[in-house]
Amino acid sequence: MAKVNNDILSQALDDILKYSAGEDITVDGEVKKGKKRGFQETIEMQVTLKNYDPRKDKRFAGSFRLPEVPRPNMKVCVLGNDVHCEQAKDLGYPFMSVDDLKKLNKNKKLVKKLAGRYDAFVASQALIKQIPRLLGPGLNRAGKFPTVVGANESLEAKVTEVKAQVKFQMKKVMCLNVAVGHVGLSKEDNETNIKISLNFLASLLKKNWQNIKCLYIKSTMGPSFCIYA
Repeated sequence: MAKVNNDILSQALDDILKYSAGEDITVDGEVKKGKKRGFQETIEMQVTLKNYDPRKDKRFAGSFRLPEVPRPNMKVCVLGNDVHCEQAKDLGYPFMSVDDLKKLNKNKKLVKKLAGRYDAFVASQALIKQIPRLLGPGLNRAGKFPTVVGANESLEAKVTEVKAQVKFQMKKVMCLNVAVGHVGLSKEDNETNIKISLNFLASLLKKNWQNIKCLYIKSTMGPSFCIYA
């Protein structure tokens, strides 16, 4: 990945991890007082694109599984048959049965509220074709159509897989913001996640790296660091 300078990325991650641990760092000649938060901060990547017209060019979307889960606390809801609902209950995952979904009665406001309550959904294979009929297009419009979990697949492994995915989706704006790691991971694991995410994003773009104007990384509450411009 020759496009991002390894030294710049390494320094940015050092500063992000120090700041989140409560250590002082220097940014553009200014000392910033670090602060350790009462929650695990996510490391986000902010991308600005160029030479792209969202109105004319084909919008892209893609997801890729990262080696390390960037958002361990991501809220995933299981839309399940009886077996998967029982497993979800045992694993402590939020879940909804067919009867629960029927109670929403395709009400757009209720479906929108459901989509906003969770970061992602997984659904039993037996149920997946019924989702549009039960809920309408609400989850799809929110970019949260469920990931299928087969009858012989591990529900726990599938939820972990969903949590480990980085998802890029081109909408009406030229900026993308995705979670690529967290401050509880090692510097090396965060670096690997970032590089894989960037290479995957470049593969989705029409002119690869030529469509990337600039890249920043930051922790949830910390300052931004430019790693490519």
